Amino acid sequence: MDSRVVLITGSTGIAAATAELAAARGDRVTVTSRTPEHGEELARRIGCAFIAADLVKPDAAARVIEQVGHVDALFNVAGISGRKFGDGPLHECTEEGWDVTLDTNAKSMFLMCKAALNQMMNQPVAANGLRGTILNMASVLGLAPQAQHFATHAYAASKGAIFGMSKSMAAYYAPHKIRVNVIAPALVRTPMSLRAQGDPSVLALMKTKQPLAEDLIDAQDVARAAIFMLGDDSRMITGDTLMVDAGWCVSG
Repeated sequence: MDSRVVLITGSTGIAAATAELAAARGDRVTVTSRTPEHGEELARRIGCAFIAADLVKPDAAARVIEQVGHVDALFNVAGISGRKFGDGPLHECTEEGWDVTLDTNAKSMFLMCKAALNQMMNQPVAANGLRGTILNMASVLGLAPQAQHFATHAYAASKGAIFGMSKSMAAYYAPHKIRVNVIAPALVRTPMSLRAQGDPSVLALMKTKQPLAEDLIDAQDVARAAIFMLGDDSRMITGDTLMVDAGWCVSG
């Protein structure tokens, strides 16, 4: 398989697990995040490139793309839980919680997609029939809420926006030979889910809410699905959402 250029936003959790798999299969991987200590450690460990950037800043995404150059596949993973900024049930959600969460999870993805699309539109069609592939990270909470433990409405809104944006992108860019899809995990064992990992009531809920795992999902399981969606085995798939939820959406 020819080496592809894969750009991943984020450097821990699902982003790191996907970067590891992509590098192991011979892809030329670049990760970008605003936490150099994580990105640099990942780069040393798997032999990928790292670019430090705060993707909420208006010029950061364009700078990253300029440094990378040709991009075959973009995986937008970087995001946050806005709880510490005031996210929660809507009647309690602070303006800061709303703004920070929407900026970090949705606006940064808009900026990254815009920069990548400007690059991909100018790339020749490759042997696989494509100019590029974009995979955007959403969440099961954008479609299947859980009121008791996950009432973070700014977070849900940010992830819901990703579904709509990605579907519209897929329709527009398909004639240009650019694919756009979404991957939507349920509760995954990552640094962002540490609160849930330490909550016995959440762990008890996972026994029935995520029955395939009876626990949190391993980041590697999401990464394997992401590699499929980023690669040529899925080259005729666009405008779709892959739920990696261990049964969340079909459980009670």
